[in-house]
Amino acid sequence: MLTPRIIVCLDVARGKVIRGTKFSADREVGDPITLAAEYNHQGADELVFYDITASAEGRSLFIDVLERCAEQLFIPLTVGGGVRTPDEVKRLLRAGADKVSVNTQAVANPSLIHESAQRFGSQCIVLSMDILHQGDHYCVVTHGGRQRTDLDAVDWAKRGVELGAGEIVVNSIDADGTKEGYALSITRQIAEAVPVPVVASGGAGKPEDFYTILVEGRADAALAAGVFHYGELTVPQVKDYLKHRGLSVRLDIAGLQQGEEN
Repeated sequence: MLTPRIIVCLDVARGKVIRGTKFSADREVGDPITLAAEYNHQGADELVFYDITASAEGRSLFIDVLERCAEQLFIPLTVGGGVRTPDEVKRLLRAGADKVSVNTQAVANPSLIHESAQRFGSQCIVLSMDILHQGDHYCVVTHGGRQRTDLDAVDWAKRGVELGAGEIVVNSIDADGTKEGYALSITRQIAEAVPVPVVASGGAGKPEDFYTILVEGRADAALAAGVFHYGELTVPQVKDYLKHRGLSVRLDIAGLQQGEEN
C-alpha cells in the first residue's frame, strides 16, 4: 500500500471558499489564499482547488486565484473546474497546478482525457467523478451535481483510465457534507477495478472515517473539506490518529520545511 494521503479541498465560487451538504454549496467559509496557506502549514499532503460553478456557468477557471494559491504552497496542487481543452490544461499547469482535474467536459468529450494525457502525461490528469446512488448502482452526475447521466460509475472509472487518466477522484453526492462517513462500497469497487490511485471524497466527519476508507475502502487518499474548514478536525489530528492505528503517514511537513530552511 502506498503512503496514504490526506487531501484538503477548496470549493471556490465567486472567489470565496464555500461548503454545503450534498453539493448545495451554500455557506461561505473563507478566502482561498488564506486557507491554502493554512493547510500548507498544517501538513496536508495535497490541496485540491475546484471552481465548482465554472462548468455550470460555461466559463473557464479563475486563473488569478489559482496563481495566488500556488504561491502559498509547498505541496502538490490539483485544479479543476470548466476545463474543456488540452490548451486549458496547459494554461493551468503553467499557472501553478501540478495536476488538472476534468469532470463534466470529460463526460461530454472523452477525448479530452486522452489528448491531455498524451500531451502532458497521465500523472497530470485526474478524472473526478461526481456520483449518485441510483437503484442498484451509482451513476455519474455532471455540471456540479446538476445533471444525471446514464454512465455507471465503475465503468466510467475504468474507461477514464483506459483513456489515460492517472488518478480517479470519487465524489459521493449522497455523502457530501453529511459527516457520516465516506461512500465505502463504491469506493472499494472502483479501487479494485482500476490500476491507478483512487481518492475518496465526501462524508468525512471523524478520524475513524479516514481510517475506514483508506483500509476497508482501499482508497489511496482521503479528501475532506468541511471538517477542516470549520475547525472540527485538523490535518495533524487526523494523521496522528492514522499513525496510532498503524498507517504510515507523512507528518509535520511544514515543520520539516522550516528545519530545512534553518
